[in-house]
Amino acid sequence: MVLGWERRVNRRYLMSLIPWYSLAIIATFFMPAPLPAQTADDSLKIYAVSIVRTPPFEKQVTGDGIYLGRGLVITAAHVVGRWPFFTHPRVLIAGQDLRAKVIKEGSFQETDLALLSVEETRLPISLRLRRNPLCNEVPRIGMETINVDPTTTNRVKIISPLTISPEFRARLDSLISSPEGSGSGLFDAERKCLVGIVSAKLQKYRYQAMNGRILPIADGYAGYFVSASKISNFVPAGMRF
Repeated sequence: MVLGWERRVNRRYLMSLIPWYSLAIIATFFMPAPLPAQTADDSLKIYAVSIVRTPPFEKQVTGDGIYLGRGLVITAAHVVGRWPFFTHPRVLIAGQDLRAKVIKEGSFQETDLALLSVEETRLPISLRLRRNPLCNEVPRIGMETINVDPTTTNRVKIISPLTISPEFRARLDSLISSPEGSGSGLFDAERKCLVGIVSAKLQKYRYQAMNGRILPIADGYAGYFVSASKISNFVPAGMRF
């Protein structure tokens, strides 16, 4: 049996709690949402750089590249341009705008790569100590990779050369499921080694039987990348690590 004075005490006690509960509800409602944590994929952006070149009498052009270590940067040859002596390429890296020296340059028709160097002493210690390893294994169809540029990362898969026109399959045989920025880097999603450098955009096709014939149907675009094995062969022996 609850006495009248006990009811009054309990009522007063409960009433005294109402402001505290209200305050807790208000605080919870207006508490800012937590910021998303940096993902493991985003951590690879430390290797991403921007390549800037200024052709004579034209506006400057910007592409992507990847820092390898020891002041070396790898990108697509067409990002640097055919006449780097006149375009004065620069590398934007770790908040620095550095003049770049072209160590070696290929061409889109052969090997679409360019190797640049910057003054390593201008880089922060955290970057000078890093080495960006090349993948040793041949990319597998269906393998998941991370495309990395200075502002974004996204995942794309390795696809079969059979998805593009037969005339390109022999030479452009390393493909990803969507085109990405020229010179951006592809990393193995598991081991985080460098799979390749993005080079070009190609039409994809699917094949459909129609009136007794197999016809190609345009089906979006693929991205071609220069594989790690070709990068390894391109970089001079004394600069590999």
